[in-house]
Amino acid sequence: MSDAEDELLLRETGKIAVAIGRMFPGLCEVVLHDLRDPDHTVRVIESNLSGRAPGDPATELGLARIQDPDYPEVLQNYPNTFPDGRPAKSTSIGVKNSEGTYVAALCLNLDVSLFASAAKSLANLVRTDEQEQPLTETLRARTAGELRSLVEEFAAAHGQTPRGLAPAAKKELVKTLQEQGFLQVKHSVPALTELLGLARATIYNYLR
Repeated sequence: MSDAEDELLLRETGKIAVAIGRMFPGLCEVVLHDLRDPDHTVRVIESNLSGRAPGDPATELGLARIQDPDYPEVLQNYPNTFPDGRPAKSTSIGVKNSEGTYVAALCLNLDVSLFASAAKSLANLVRTDEQEQPLTETLRARTAGELRSLVEEFAAAHGQTPRGLAPAAKKELVKTLQEQGFLQVKHSVPALTELLGLARATIYNYLR
């Protein structure tokens, strides 16, 4: 196999390395390794986060690929560390020529230290305090349609129609609707008189 094919693979993969690195500057280091030369594998490095330079030698993973043609072609999302100790998430993609020989490796090293800090900040932001609350608050507006549905569901749970409910059950229902804010809905009291077959005065009496 001619060197021309290998050079073509490296050149085309190099375009990908540069494009990805420039899309995520300062976040994701992208390195193209030329696996034909173990002592100088780094051919392209974009968004440099590790301090390496073109011409630097292979990593342990690169050497493993050079020595073993059956080494996995893709290693996805494995933990790694930059020289200064920052945690990284890495992916390494091996590139073979038509003879099945590893020619190149495209490696992405994502700096996850920034995300870890952001995740902690977000966790603190969305955290709520555990405390005893007298009621459960729902952040939505009440509607007349919901009022009717709740009355019908309450009556069905008692095996009755709304008008057939016992006085004690009607009183319980009215107080529950008041606690849940449904009696602030426009025309709610007239709607209840119609649904429950009660006088308006009776409903106000239940609320005392």
